[in-house]
This record gives sequence, C-alpha cells and structure tokens, in this order.
Amino acid sequence: MKSFTILDIQQFESKEKKKDFYTNTIENHLVTSHKNILKPHKHNFFLTVLFTHGSGVHEIDFIKYEVKPGSLFFLNPGQMHHWEFSDDIQGFIFFHTLSFYDIHYTKNRINSFPFFYSVQNAPALYLENEDIAYFKSLFEQVYSENKSDNLLKTNKIISLVDLIYIESTRHYIRKNKLEVIKQNNYTNKFQEFEQLVEQHYKSEKSPSQYANWLNMSAKHLNRITQNMIGKTTTDIILERVFLEAKREIISQKLSFNQIADDLGYDDYAYFSRLFRKKCGETPSAFINKYR
Repeated sequence: MKSFTILDIQQFESKEKKKDFYTNTIENHLVTSHKNILKPHKHNFFLTVLFTHGSGVHEIDFIKYEVKPGSLFFLNPGQMHHWEFSDDIQGFIFFHTLSFYDIHYTKNRINSFPFFYSVQNAPALYLENEDIAYFKSLFEQVYSENKSDNLLKTNKIISLVDLIYIESTRHYIRKNKLEVIKQNNYTNKFQEFEQLVEQHYKSEKSPSQYANWLNMSAKHLNRITQNMIGKTTTDIILERVFLEAKREIISQKLSFNQIADDLGYDDYAYFSRLFRKKCGETPSAFINKYR
C-alpha cells in the first residue's frame, strides 16, 4: 500500500525560530529541503514558486502544467503535487501558514486572491517575457530580506509577499479574462459552499441540499457558482468527488469497489461509468499511469 506525505512547514530548514514562513532559491530547495521527496505529496501551507530558467512538468491535483521561464504557481493547502525538472532549473520559492498572512491584515485575507479563493481556479500563471524580470526582483528581495537581520524584517517580507500576490492577481485576472471579484456576498457564499462540499461530498451529491444548507434556492446557488468560476453546482461537487477518487486510487489502500462505496456509490459499475465520463478514462487506465 502507498500513502501520501503531508508536509508541514516545520519540516523545512529555516533561519527563523518562528517557522511560519520559508523561502529559498528553487535550486537550493531541491538539493536541501526537497531532495528525498520524490512522490506526489501535499502541504498544509500556501506555496508560491516562480521559475526563471529551465523546463519541466508540474503536476497539481493530477493536471500537468508546463514549467518554463516565467511560470508562476500557487498551491493551496491540501493540493497534491509533484514535479520533474531539467538539470538547469532556476527560480524562487516561498511558503507560509495561513496566519502568517492573515494576522497582518484586518481587511484582506489570503483567500481573497483568485488563485487561492478556490481550488477550482487554475494554479498556474504564465508571465510575458517583459514581466519576468520584475517578478524575479520581487522574489529576490523576499529571499535576501529573509536572510538578513534588518530592522522590521518580517514587515518588509509581508509587504513584498502581498505585492507579489497583488501583481499576480492583476495578471491572473487579465489572462483568464475574469471579472474583478470583490469580497461580497457572492464570494462569501461561494466559499461557504466549497466548505460544505469539503465536509459532505462523500455523502451528499444533491445541489438542492447544499442550497438548503445555505438558505437559498438551488437556482441561485448555481447562479453564484457560474458567476464565480463558470461551473455548475453539480460540476463542483463531482469534481471534488473524483479528485478524492483519484487520490484514493493511487494510494492503493482500497479496492475500486471499496473506493466507490467510500465515496457514496454502492453500484461500482455506475461509479466507473461516471468516473470515465468525468475523468476521460477508467479507474484502471488511470492507475496504470502511476505504477
């Protein structure tokens, strides 16, 4: 049987006594902190990485993204990922806990940024060539400031991280042709919906039930999800179900029948057909890619 490592920020080498933030060059990170991590794994923190040289593949929740100069990735806690790089890979990485960011801001939250407010949103941003140098300078400042003993060091790091998120949001919205989403009732209700899905997706698949829990009609909930990320309520529920199915399948702790049952499907044949419809392949074909 296989199991998936969930990495904690405390496991990573850091100059800081208070380990709620970590930064490094990607080259040093791979050699020191990441050298023995070869399989898909999760984190319990927010991770941001910029690649400035080299190539490769970064797989996040079973979707493969190209790595090239100007690739910028944002991972939420709990997302599964692994990567494969060319030997000449270069870039910068930082990650932090939820409280590291949120405790410094009373009117803003980490999940207000589009790449963090929903795992349904793409975790990748590809910068234009003319923008790479600017972003590289911001990451370099985070890295050098973290190594220093400067006065108000944490304050500056927080400000730089916030600036990276702000600038990334502007590019992200423009490239993905998204509307600027303010922290309004739709945003709050959507986040409440995702939280409910996370709690109940194994036992409850009905959009109407989630709408009832949110004290609204199923039609209005669907309007919110369409407005926020262009997907139906059912899409979001089933995508969470089959993301978990993939995780359980490659962990090989349970049989296909047991996985189906665990996810609320007592008819494996139906589960398999739905898996193929949603994922484009059978469970058997999927696991063969990870053996």
